[in-house]
Amino acid sequence: MKAKDSKIFLEALDELEKEKGISKESVLEAIELALLAAYKKNYGEDENVEVIVDRESGEIKVLASKTVVDADDLLDPNEEISLEDAKEIKKRAKIGDVLKFEVSCDNFRRNAVQNGKQIVIQKVREAEREHIYEKFKERENDIVSGIIRRIDNKKNIFIEIDGIELILPPAEQSYSDIYRVGERIKVFIYNVEKTNKFPKILISRKNEGLLKKLFEIEIPEISAGIIEIKSVAREAGSRAKVAVYSQVPNIDTVGACIGQKGTRIKNIVDELNGERIDIVEWKESMEQFVSAVLSPAVVSSVEILEDGTAKVLVEPSQLSLAIGKNGQNARLAARLTGTRVDIKVLEKEEDDE
Repeated sequence: MKAKDSKIFLEALDELEKEKGISKESVLEAIELALLAAYKKNYGEDENVEVIVDRESGEIKVLASKTVVDADDLLDPNEEISLEDAKEIKKRAKIGDVLKFEVSCDNFRRNAVQNGKQIVIQKVREAEREHIYEKFKERENDIVSGIIRRIDNKKNIFIEIDGIELILPPAEQSYSDIYRVGERIKVFIYNVEKTNKFPKILISRKNEGLLKKLFEIEIPEISAGIIEIKSVAREAGSRAKVAVYSQVPNIDTVGACIGQKGTRIKNIVDELNGERIDIVEWKESMEQFVSAVLSPAVVSSVEILEDGTAKVLVEPSQLSLAIGKNGQNARLAARLTGTRVDIKVLEKEEDDE
């Protein structure tokens, strides 16, 4: 490269580092490897050389390393140089020295950059993908904010987050959400994986982790570790149940989550576009926990069977509340407690007893 071109080239790498977060040094090392591969392709794989890009000027140099030997002992011209030839490069050279010197290859300098261009581009892309992976891996299991850029005919939502466009597929959308191009939206990053191409970054508005993180954001006692979220069960856009617990004596865990005049839980409900949220206090006794989780129904008794089933008895007037619309209350209770909830009506004879 000409001196002017070399300077422009280094400035471009500086910009790449600032804008994309890609290390200038890692790109230069990739370029050196690419140019070395191009050189050996043209001049022979056995050549003992290295290609250096000067960090200040951008000048490309090809340096050969050879051991100085007596002319009669010279066996491998790629690894060795005769004493006579060595002294033309360095007057004080002596047998046994390892001489490093620049190889004259003007033709290579003119063509090597172009020959290695595709390799360099690939290395830059790899570095950029690695940067994207690391950036989003740090935000895995966290909420991020982005702007809706477009919606395709399959109802995939394309959201720009930190300059990267991610897809919110229909399977991860909450049916209570209304998506409009240009609007800002919060999503939950629930999985980030490396692939041979672009990193796999999965986002959701449906994942239970979204609700859990919203609780952490809105309720200081949770983020401080005073209150712990034991479990979450959610049917996105409709209803959710959250079990909370604290080891701190006399703390009102449910009240703290609701907030004064319901302000804390309202902020969460508003973010989820009206999703109903039941907050229950976690109990060490599974019988008590199942009973509490089936709220607003009043439960007469709970028995935990050997197979883990929670046998629940309720008054006839409480059956529909316990089961919920389309079985939702019982379904969420089962997921929150990790049991199979079997709800039965309390028989009159049992009541008489």
